[in-house]
Amino acid sequence: MRKTIYQFFFGAAAVTLIAIIGVLTPSDVRACASCGCTLSSDWDNLQFSSTSGLKLDLRYDYLNQNQLRSGTGTISSADASQIMNNGNPQEVEKYTHNNYLTLGADYTFSREWGVNLQVPYINRDHSTLGTASDGYTPGDGGGQYNSHTSNIGDIKLLGRYQGFTPECNLGVLFGFKLPTGKYTLTGTSTDATAPGPVAIDRGLQPGTGTTDVIIGIYYTNNITPSLDYFAQATYQAALYERDHYRPGEGVNLNLGLRYMDLHVFYPQVQLNFRYARHDTGLNADSVSTGGTLLYISPGVSVPIGEHVSAYSFVQLPVYQNVNGVQLAPRYTMSFGVRYTF
Repeated sequence: MRKTIYQFFFGAAAVTLIAIIGVLTPSDVRACASCGCTLSSDWDNLQFSSTSGLKLDLRYDYLNQNQLRSGTGTISSADASQIMNNGNPQEVEKYTHNNYLTLGADYTFSREWGVNLQVPYINRDHSTLGTASDGYTPGDGGGQYNSHTSNIGDIKLLGRYQGFTPECNLGVLFGFKLPTGKYTLTGTSTDATAPGPVAIDRGLQPGTGTTDVIIGIYYTNNITPSLDYFAQATYQAALYERDHYRPGEGVNLNLGLRYMDLHVFYPQVQLNFRYARHDTGLNADSVSTGGTLLYISPGVSVPIGEHVSAYSFVQLPVYQNVNGVQLAPRYTMSFGVRYTF
């Protein structure tokens, strides 16, 4: 009994520490529809288990988008300012710093059925030179602004069924992303000719304003007694347009390999692929959104006790092909802790 109480408070301390990191880490970011962490931390939840129960997961992701890209290469801010976007000058963004803190709750009803809830908290800083710059300094009337947002994002609720095989290692995911995040927040204009609040780009709001359907499939198995793997594919699409904005539909593919024979820690590596289409609507950037991305993500998970485990990943780009001109990260860092009741 004493050991169980100790492990609970140890897990709570670890969760609190990561929460503090997530709140206090400085942030300058610009997020776009195609750029974002595609890493899967669902491996333990997707693995079949004959034991029902609850798992809590707290994960922190740091995403610093400070590199302008166009197509498969980088582009200078001066060159970006000369590009036309739907007949208008291209907006030149300076940076977007993202800090994501996501609380996950996973409940397994039986070997076949489970449900997962993801509640994100987004801390984001963004700065743009607007559409009238030379790539270095803003120009009058270009809509340039700075913004800081710190809000709950869109919540995801997913069910799963994995009763297709006797081992319960093949499953399907189904659920929704709910419009819980705000999508009408404003930043502060840095244009002396038009001071005051200015609308933040819809792709940078904490929420999209839409309900999205999510479906997926996954498979887990062993290659050897000490080496296992998982594969996961998900598709997400908005069901409607909200206030003249609809986020582009996207597909995520994840493949992971993990070595289980060290016991003290478990090294693993993932390949993460994402394809996203352009955002659409009068309030969307229908040119500089969407793209094709491939990342490699080495990481490690560490059992801390009978109920607590921690994990960490670094996500590195292997291939980036973005539509239009977008800010992209050079790397993404992820840290998490999981408590199993």
